[in-house]
Amino acid sequence: MIIRSLTDCPVFDARDGTHLCELLHPSHFSGAVGARFSLAHAYLEPGEMSYPHRLAESHEVYYILAGSGMMHIGDEAGEVHAGQVVSIPAGAVQHIANTGDERLVFLAIVDPMWTESDDERVV
Repeated sequence: MIIRSLTDCPVFDARDGTHLCELLHPSHFSGAVGARFSLAHAYLEPGEMSYPHRLAESHEVYYILAGSGMMHIGDEAGEVHAGQVVSIPAGAVQHIANTGDERLVFLAIVDPMWTESDDERVV
């Protein structure tokens, strides 16, 4: 059994510029997780945005927990807020901006699991 607490999960600045905590990543548990996906808790402070980037092989889902923002996928943009899910296809250039007055908090689910080699920043 694996139980992780957000309070015990170190936060770091991810490659895409978000503040991130890897809650569940199969590579961190020596095969104890029988899943292909990774799960991270991420946030952006008011006025912050992630860097445009793409995951070449992985599909990503954001579940917005708190706050509001603007999600950009390819040529499309849409407002997001707590309680919404965003599906990001593999290979799509994407970024998210916190356009609200409070912290934008979301879960990022990546399938197959996030790897550094799959993540490309787009200039």
